This record gives sequence, C-alpha cells and structure tokens, in this order.
Amino acid sequence: MITFLKAEEQHQHSNGGGWVANTAVVAASAYIGPDALVYGDAWVYGNARVYGNAQVYGDACVCSDALVYSTAQVYGDARVYGDAQVCGNARVYGDAQVYGNARVYGDAQVCDNAWVCGDAQVYGNAQVCGNALVSGNARVYGDALVSGDARVSGNARVYGDALVSGDVRVSGNAILVTSKGERQ
Repeated sequence: MITFLKAEEQHQHSNGGGWVANTAVVAASAYIGPDALVYGDAWVYGNARVYGNAQVYGDACVCSDALVYSTAQVYGDARVYGDAQVCGNARVYGDAQVYGNARVYGDAQVCDNAWVCGDAQVYGNAQVCGNALVSGNARVYGDALVSGDARVSGNARVYGDALVSGDVRVSGNAILVTSKGERQ
C-alpha cells in the first residue's frame, strides 16, 4: 500500500497485486509485483514488469518489455523501454531515457537528459547526466561520471573515478580509468 495515499486513491494491480495510484496508468498486460509501487502520473504498459520494491512515479514511463526491479526507482519524466533493465538501487530520473538492451544497476544514476541505449551498461556508483549518451556495448562503472554532451560508445570502458565531460568522445575499444595510477 502507498502509505501517503488514502485507500480510495489506490488499488492493487490485477497482474501481480502491486499498488497503483488511481492517477497512474498501468496496462492489464504489465506486471506490478506485490511490493512494487506505481504512483503519480506514471505509465506502465506493454509487457513491462515492475517488481521487488521498485517504484515508478512522477510522469515516468516504463513500457515494451522493460524491467524495473529490486529497489530501483524511475521517476520525473524518465523513460525506460525496449528490453532495458533498471535494477538494484539504480535511479533513472529527469528526462533520462534507458532503452534497447541497456542495463542500469547497482547504485548507478542516469539523469537530466542523458540516454543509455543499445547494449550499454551503467553500474556501480557511476553517473550519466546532462545530455550525455552511452551507447553500443559501452560500459560505465565504478565511480565514473559521464556528463555534459559527452559520448561513450562502441566497446569503450569508463571506470574507476574517471570523468568524461563537455564534448568529449570515448569510442571504439578505448579505456578510460581512474587517475590514481591506472590507465587513462
């Protein structure tokens, strides 16, 4: 039950039994697990699955075959679609988009107008924000930060406490790691 809503302002979803605010839109084909919450003006449709203690709220949209689970949160105007997955303690918010086969997990955050797509993965404590794009088979992890109009693509790896910002492009098989004596 969504504790800040009155009983008459929410209902249990027929497919999974999770709690849905009456202001949210959840398709009958979507699965909302018994401990998951969908509220605000959020949309969940298609074959999307929200389960565990995950939350989708604000004006966020989770659709297609996307998965949001564990204690992940998708909120603001964020979009998660395709076969994308958001899990662990990950947060996707603002106008961010995660789609394709992309995965965001661990304590990672994708926010502002950032996009994570293709087979890209963002995990650990990594952050992708601003207008940044992580695509292809790229990996951003550890405490790395990708921000501004930066692009990480191909098979590139950005990790440790690496910072990629501004108009920087990291692509191909490039590896950018922490400045503490490791590869850059």
